[in-house]
Amino acid sequence: MKENNTKRILFVGYNFSPELTGIGKYSGEMMHWLAEKGHECTVLTSYPYYPYWKIQQPYRKNRFWYKKEVTNFKSGGKLRVIRCPMYVPTKPSGVKRMLLDCTFSLSAFLVSIPLLFCKKYSRVITVAPSFQIGLLGVFYKKIKGAMHIHHIQDMQIEAAQDLGMIKSPKLLKALYAVEQYIFKNTDIISSISDGMIERIERKALKPISFFPNWTETKNFFPIEDNATLKKQFGFKPTDYIVLYSGGIGEKQGLDAILTSAKDLNSHKHLQFIICGTGPYKEVLKEKAQKMNLSNVHFMPLQPKECFNKFLNVADLHLVIQKEKASDLVMPSKLTTILAVGGLSLITANPNSTLHKVVSKHGMGILVAPENQEALNTGILIGLGELDNQDIKRAARKYAEKYLAIDTVMQNFNKKLIIEQNSRVLQFVD
Repeated sequence: MKENNTKRILFVGYNFSPELTGIGKYSGEMMHWLAEKGHECTVLTSYPYYPYWKIQQPYRKNRFWYKKEVTNFKSGGKLRVIRCPMYVPTKPSGVKRMLLDCTFSLSAFLVSIPLLFCKKYSRVITVAPSFQIGLLGVFYKKIKGAMHIHHIQDMQIEAAQDLGMIKSPKLLKALYAVEQYIFKNTDIISSISDGMIERIERKALKPISFFPNWTETKNFFPIEDNATLKKQFGFKPTDYIVLYSGGIGEKQGLDAILTSAKDLNSHKHLQFIICGTGPYKEVLKEKAQKMNLSNVHFMPLQPKECFNKFLNVADLHLVIQKEKASDLVMPSKLTTILAVGGLSLITANPNSTLHKVVSKHGMGILVAPENQEALNTGILIGLGELDNQDIKRAARKYAEKYLAIDTVMQNFNKKLIIEQNSRVLQFVD
């Protein structure tokens, strides 16, 4: 990269590397990619806690104060990470999540004040959730004149409202007013799916850019012989593995997996794996014990170095969402499943973006959300003798064409970071 194309970039968001799942994975990969390309990047974030809802080692000893980490790259780029203290609830609720958001915003604001007296950052990127982090981007933009990019991974207020986590009309009105102020004072707003973009455009009254989540197609790929892999992870080669891998929370409706395991217990070679961590995992374990489910296995979140093999163990991947959340959140777990050419069983409303994309490209089995009979039927379709190789090939093809990290980030870097005057962008051509 030519020297005059390098930028000083400030990033603000509380999820970041080394979190292996969710928003932190994408934010970390994005900033590492930009630093490797020669940019000078500073990150204001917190300590890794998701999806455990507990700050992880070796960071716990530093969790009550700030910590700096610096990585230099051969390209001349630099990544400076400033970790900020914040409250992390062990059992998250609506109120506790608001407290998490507020404590990070305050600690990040305090550490951002000295940055006002340093050399200017030409780009400031904020990531929602938390939506209010966008205020820090607006603050820096107004004082230093930087371009502010506000990227929305999750429509946080709508999700909290639809799922009943926030019920006060006055509080909702206040939150939407703050969000509107951010929208009005932001240069570029982006999001990860057509459905989310449509909803945000109706609120922001300005065009929203498409900046999709990606996957590492070089590190995640299909492995043909999964019978050998099954033995490595303690299963029989003849077992049919149904896998859910991701965050384990009450709002995700994972009880349905236990019900499916009970209803389909007569299929003796059918085995269910629930992999990951979260506040609801122990509850699910207790329920599985009470239901005497010998065909359900709980496994911890797998390390990155063996995650490709682990995903290839599955004959069927479950992507389960609540009905009301199906067009607010594009499930991050799906991108990696597509990369390994996995057969996905996805719960989505017919009018949702997720349903339309999966249906258009023929890359998964679609069933109605929060419908136990439909979920059971979908599992049997995956288990059946029908040839699902076309779906698996379509999944991998879609990942290679649209979701490869270099494809997405090269467009982002060229059109947003390097070019000076771009305002409305489509990051994937």
